[in-house]
Amino acid sequence: MNHIIRPSEPDRTPSAKLIEVDLESVGQRLDNFLLRHLKGVPKTHIYRIIRSGEVRVNKGRASAQTRVELGDHIRIPPIRTSESALQKEIAQQNGLIPAKEFPILTEDDAMMAINKPSGVAVHGGSGVSFGVIEQLRQARPALKSLELVHRIDRETSGILLVAKKRSALKHLQDQFRDRETGKTYLALVLGQWPSNRKVIDLPLQRFLLSNGSQEGERRVRVVGLNDPGAMRAITLVKVAKLIGNYSLLEVTIKTGRTHQIRVHLSSLGYPIAGDEKYGDYDQNKELQKLGLKRMFLHAWRLKFMHPTTNKLVQLECPLSDELQAFVDAAQNQSL
Repeated sequence: MNHIIRPSEPDRTPSAKLIEVDLESVGQRLDNFLLRHLKGVPKTHIYRIIRSGEVRVNKGRASAQTRVELGDHIRIPPIRTSESALQKEIAQQNGLIPAKEFPILTEDDAMMAINKPSGVAVHGGSGVSFGVIEQLRQARPALKSLELVHRIDRETSGILLVAKKRSALKHLQDQFRDRETGKTYLALVLGQWPSNRKVIDLPLQRFLLSNGSQEGERRVRVVGLNDPGAMRAITLVKVAKLIGNYSLLEVTIKTGRTHQIRVHLSSLGYPIAGDEKYGDYDQNKELQKLGLKRMFLHAWRLKFMHPTTNKLVQLECPLSDELQAFVDAAQNQSL
């Protein structure tokens, strides 16, 4: 029997449950599978129970990236729904998450590509109550299967794919996982990038930056290939334009690691302009005075095979007015 927890009631701890994967969920990542089945549970908690081994797939441990298959049995441990998570769920049910559309680059029955603005997270979690996907779901209540195909950083603008059907989601995510897509960003970095440096092949490692709390802030750094947790990361770089003491780069990622472009460029001495995590603090202050109020990283071009027609789709999203204005101003100053 399902229990409805109301705000006036004390928290209840349900028993562990076993869920069998159906056709609708085949190929979904374990973390996304759990997010759909554990409405209102904070994302950080979901990742915690996966890491601790409390979530089991066919009685064995599994990672967040594990793809579930038809007939798999997923054990979900007892979950204590916190008051804050409950309030978030109630807010969503009552329409308190705003319904918002975003600029559409292309759309059909299977998918849509939007131009995500900088400063908006792609989904709720990690201190963000809602993101692009939650707002889209509120704006498109008739679409029951809206899901993010991939993710880009909150500070990054540009192309973001959203699937409208489970079959399209699996087809597109398979392409991203198998590196069959072409993802190119525009990044403005401090300094003049050497034109003969075209490939960055440096392993990355995620870690927690101590901030006095238990969790800490998640960061990424370059490490040796044999270091614990090292993940190979490959970035291709092409100089689009040298502008005074800046370089506008076309950056294509061959691997999709967290903060890959930001860390690779910064580690070589060319931080992205306006990057608060991996950039130059003093330079960023000066850039703000010159009108750059955000990180200059933009998901510019994306190539993939359409999930229904299997034809090549090539999308391009121009720089926002604020980024283009900064480039124009910097170029005029360098003349």
